[in-house]
Amino acid sequence: MFDALTQKFNNVFRSLSGRGRISEANVREAMREVRTALLEADVNYKVVKDFCESVVQKALGAEVIKSLHPSQLMIKIVNDELTRLMGPVDSKIYYVSPGPTVIMLAGLHGCGKTTTAAKLARFVAAKGKHPLLVADDLARPAAIAQLKTLGEQLNIPVYSEQSQDAVAVARNSLNYARKNSRDVVILDTAGRLHIDAELMGELNRVCEAVTPHQIYLVCDAMTGQDAVNSAKEFNEQLEIDGVILTKLDGDARGGAALSVKAVTDKPIKFVGVGEKLDRLEEFYPDRMASRILGMGDVVSLVERAQEQFTEEEAQKMQAKMAKGAFTFDDFLKQMQSVRKMGGMKEIMKMIPGISGQMAGMNVDENEIKRIEAMVHSMNKQERSDPDLIDASRRRRIARGSGTSPTDVSGLVKTFNQTRQMMKAFSGMGAMSRMKAISQMGKMDLFGGKMPRFKIKQQTKRKKVERRHRKKNRR
Repeated sequence: MFDALTQKFNNVFRSLSGRGRISEANVREAMREVRTALLEADVNYKVVKDFCESVVQKALGAEVIKSLHPSQLMIKIVNDELTRLMGPVDSKIYYVSPGPTVIMLAGLHGCGKTTTAAKLARFVAAKGKHPLLVADDLARPAAIAQLKTLGEQLNIPVYSEQSQDAVAVARNSLNYARKNSRDVVILDTAGRLHIDAELMGELNRVCEAVTPHQIYLVCDAMTGQDAVNSAKEFNEQLEIDGVILTKLDGDARGGAALSVKAVTDKPIKFVGVGEKLDRLEEFYPDRMASRILGMGDVVSLVERAQEQFTEEEAQKMQAKMAKGAFTFDDFLKQMQSVRKMGGMKEIMKMIPGISGQMAGMNVDENEIKRIEAMVHSMNKQERSDPDLIDASRRRRIARGSGTSPTDVSGLVKTFNQTRQMMKAFSGMGAMSRMKAISQMGKMDLFGGKMPRFKIKQQTKRKKVERRHRKKNRR
């Protein structure tokens, strides 16, 4: 998501940086490009107009024209305005005591309410709460079965009835929650159009019956302006407390994320960034603004990494890298952790210096599966010592993984280069590491090319060999 918008923002700032000192006309011309980019991203027209006017006023007021680095100052101004547009930060769930705290989810058909209800239940359970999921979507035949399946996966109870009275189901679920010590009740209601008076009336009756402490509107980011328009109507009828944007990992243009808060004046609480039940994130406007402008999101990257690695595991891995004892088993574990963190492309977008170059770049996640298949086809000795993999072993591994011997040779070569690079990394200072990482954006990760890092820490033996090669060429 936001790839096209990120690329256009980068083009605008690149054009400014190439001018040295710029004029007021240059600033206004750049903002015309920004306006076009935002409109193409399906951002609300009024939001775009106000945003661009605000940026122009602040840019001229900040004396961008007289600045020695006008493009950098423009990036800061645009970043601040994007943060303001989507902010403030308000991802906190307000619990009541005594419970249960009642959270109701509403939204259009197919926006992802049922999956979001399960993700939200997992989120509050991780905070030490005891949630109860309520199957109050009685219009869609498979909704109850779907929620029960998701509840079983999370080991979270699901309350349901064989009834067509959504108000009665919601009311009875509160009694069940009190009797069974469940302190958070999450109501999964039926999808409905905001123009359907009868269904909206039912939703209002549910509200009156259970008096939810918080009402979250679930919006599909893929629907663009439709999500914003429906959010406005739902807010007028229900007085929602926040918005949850789903499918932000899809091929969406991003207009909903940039428009919904400005139109409804309600905060974006959470964003769904994947199909799995752990892919619900608290929304931080400043982090999202950084991603949109191609500046990465280190904080979110670190948080995701902390979920996958303990400090002890990280120290053990660092020690292995320093000794050059990194094996294919370690490599496979790293690859699997990367997939759990959202995939290689998603991770690279969070790395400053690389994220801006990722716009429009196609990283084939299936290539990771092929690599895993080749590693799984190796025996224990081969994983520990890749030097054992000769021609006959390459053929066997290729047959077992459905690849070619050439692919296996390429993987072994890449692995050995990566191991050497990691060993060299462990001896670098912080600045040297950053320079090396910044060059990763120029490489073709899965095209067989490896980054040519300028690594100074070479062994004495390698230096001697290099001198001999030079002498022989003469």
